[in-house]
Amino acid sequence: MKIFCIGRNYAAHAAELGNKAPGKPMVFMKPPTAILPNNKPFYYPDYSENIHFETELVIKIAKNGRHVQPQFAMDYVGAIGLGLDLTARDLQNELKAKGHPWEIAKGFDNSAPLGKEFFAPEQFADLNDIEFRMEKNGEEVQHGHSRNMIFDLTALICYVSQYFRLQKGDLLFTGTPEGVGPIAKGDELVGFLSLKDGEREMFRTRVK
Repeated sequence: MKIFCIGRNYAAHAAELGNKAPGKPMVFMKPPTAILPNNKPFYYPDYSENIHFETELVIKIAKNGRHVQPQFAMDYVGAIGLGLDLTARDLQNELKAKGHPWEIAKGFDNSAPLGKEFFAPEQFADLNDIEFRMEKNGEEVQHGHSRNMIFDLTALICYVSQYFRLQKGDLLFTGTPEGVGPIAKGDELVGFLSLKDGEREMFRTRVK
């Protein structure tokens, strides 16, 4: 299983961090050991003092393929879920300033809490406008709509598949909207995803 991630895919999020919106999708990857499943707690590591939450729609790839063409891209969307791209912002800023890769700021162990469920595309009212949100300690901190992505699902699947062979079961984290912020020990992070039949709780992660 490969875990593809997209950076700066919402203009408002890029702006809140003082970054320009990209002209092409920004792709990075996390190792499988980044996945934190089944609402397990996240233990704050000792190598960072500024870990941020980033709530993201996650696509589970339905089949194998390369060089996917736009008219076939949505056939590769097997199911849709919700997860977190936890980011060690202090490490990331330090590495970016030096021009170094920043995988350790994004791909560290348990940096991708993932909801227990994925839902088939037909369970959503509009795949071009999927709504999701996250609460921290009962207060909403992020609220996103996929219509605000700079690069939509079709564009992302086509772009990523130019460079990497997509395989059934791969995950694609599609970027985060504005509202990212730090986490601290004792925080509870709860993510919600809107389906045709209403909103579902997708993950509930306690920071320890």
